[in-house]
Amino acid sequence: MNIILVLIDKIMSGSINLTENAVTRIQGLSAGSDNDKFRVYVTGGGCSGFQYGFKFDAEVAFDDDVIEFKDFSILLDALSYPYLYGSTLDFVEDLSGSRFIIQNPNAKTTCGCGESFSI
Repeated sequence: MNIILVLIDKIMSGSINLTENAVTRIQGLSAGSDNDKFRVYVTGGGCSGFQYGFKFDAEVAFDDDVIEFKDFSILLDALSYPYLYGSTLDFVEDLSGSRFIIQNPNAKTTCGCGESFSI
């Protein structure tokens, strides 16, 4: 059972935390769509060894951790889960553009743009 706590501007689930900006953006992207499952995952690659991925996914795999929010769910697959545990998903808009970013306490190093990391 996932316990969700709201602290100032961060929503905490234990597995992965979301900022209010991330929640608002996911809600906006999924509004009016039948697909309300947002997958956050890790793949090999990137300049630091691993990279983050984000997508809406209609399928829930048998080994997914499903974290329910009011208007959507976050999906974490079993391989990505240990790399993402305790991380915070944020959405930022700046001079570089708009994007989801992960603040990952498990990462030893990250690349300059923050899209890849090593453990």
